[in-house]
Amino acid sequence: MNHDNYPDSYIRGILNTVKTIAMVGISPKDNRPSYFAFKYLLERGYRMIPVNPGQAGREILGQKVYAKLTDINEPIDMVDIFRASQHALPVVEEALTLKSRPQVIWMQLGIRSDDAAAKAEAAGIKVVMNRCPKIEYGRLSSEIGWIGVNSRTLSSKRAPLLGKGVQRMSLNRQTMSGGTIAATGRRERDEDGGT
Repeated sequence: MNHDNYPDSYIRGILNTVKTIAMVGISPKDNRPSYFAFKYLLERGYRMIPVNPGQAGREILGQKVYAKLTDINEPIDMVDIFRASQHALPVVEEALTLKSRPQVIWMQLGIRSDDAAAKAEAAGIKVVMNRCPKIEYGRLSSEIGWIGVNSRTLSSKRAPLLGKGVQRMSLNRQTMSGGTIAATGRRERDEDGGT
């Protein structure tokens, strides 16, 4: 995998497939990027699990915080690493010890570890580095386009809405570099009128 350039179809496939995301390194401070990304993904219907040893046992946005990945007693589809690059390899090594291994290791903006990526890929896990799932979701769903940012989506049609308002758009869009992959239906509760 070329980790300098990811096809939209690769990113879209990941975001449409994963349901449970463990964010390692989330901050409880509401002005930190990890908090914004966590909140955004939680509001898009993903099951978000915060991992921060200094906050273990507390809650962030109503979700119980765990000290480490191995403390989580449910399968994790994706591990989102919000730690410095030198901490990525130990996080991947811990993820590989899980009984049910994650499908994806995602390293946030500015985080790159080729050693961690090679180890994860050798175990059959997809890897994304130096990208933010919040930004990628917004770009691929055209939510970012609503605020004047070029989303590279060629269409005069608005993206299908997942819930109420323009900030709940679906990833079910065709882009220049990838086909359309149907959304997984994470937002059924919104369509039923729930929150």
